[in-house]
Amino acid sequence: MTRLVHAGSAVVDYVYRLDALPSPGTEKTATSHARIAGGGFNLMVAGRRTGMEVAFAGRLGSGPDGDFLRAALAAENIDMLLPPADSLDSGNSIVLVTDDAERTFVSWPGAESVLGATDLVPVVLRPDDWVFTSGYTLSYPGSREALASWIETLPNGIPFVFDPTPVVLEIPQPILGRVLAQTTWLSCNATEAAAIAGTDEIAANAALLMDRHCPKAAGVVIRNGKAGALIRLRDGSSATVPGFSVNAIDTNGAGDTHIGAFVSALSRGEEPSTAVRYANAAAAISVTRPGGSSAPTHAEILAFIASREDTATSLMTA
Repeated sequence: MTRLVHAGSAVVDYVYRLDALPSPGTEKTATSHARIAGGGFNLMVAGRRTGMEVAFAGRLGSGPDGDFLRAALAAENIDMLLPPADSLDSGNSIVLVTDDAERTFVSWPGAESVLGATDLVPVVLRPDDWVFTSGYTLSYPGSREALASWIETLPNGIPFVFDPTPVVLEIPQPILGRVLAQTTWLSCNATEAAAIAGTDEIAANAALLMDRHCPKAAGVVIRNGKAGALIRLRDGSSATVPGFSVNAIDTNGAGDTHIGAFVSALSRGEEPSTAVRYANAAAAISVTRPGGSSAPTHAEILAFIASREDTATSLMTA
């Protein structure tokens, strides 16, 4: 198996479900509560469940949240490449999930937000590794310089996948530019693409991201919720890959699931557009399940795609 190395962060999510967000100054009682592993854990789970070996090259804390994350990673057979921080616990996030399946976050950074120049020294990459990082770690003042410098020294031939995440505007432009310049595959949602490229049109933003921001990129994927995703390749070709209609109950982790499944498909040699369709299916399944780490397995994704194709064939021949 090829290996996905996530050089970034994992946190504990404290998830509260409620019908709608409370108005300022008011209070609501949640209908359910759960403590789950979140952040980069969601992407790692997606990669692992779809056939990749996965390793975590980020910092975990030494308190109860760090212990919780270590147990969660071990349960998914995800290797941990760095020792725990001595004096910090892992960070956490309050996640409010409303009946429209949207989620709202309030985060508290921990050990994952402090990554020094020497912390990544123990990470030994293999020739067939894929490396991923997200904008969350680059948004932390105590991590961004060390991580950006490490990314700039990645060996030739190792694909680097980057997701700028909703905190893209909190990443200093010089750091963001350095990381985008090293990116092999950029995966972002439509809002994040607009924040970087500056227009309101998805196809235009994809072209600008390739031409102005990601000179080494093989391609850019712009996720657009239930509408699917647009992919643009280095040769200038592009395609919109439709999504799948499902009854969404929780969109937390859908983007992570999409990226993990996309990378897994690419690592097996799938064509990029086929990999996006596979990732669209993975994300569609994930939003029908509660919790961020709800990525499906490879077999579940193939069965889901086959069922949709069978339905389409039946409708055409009816």
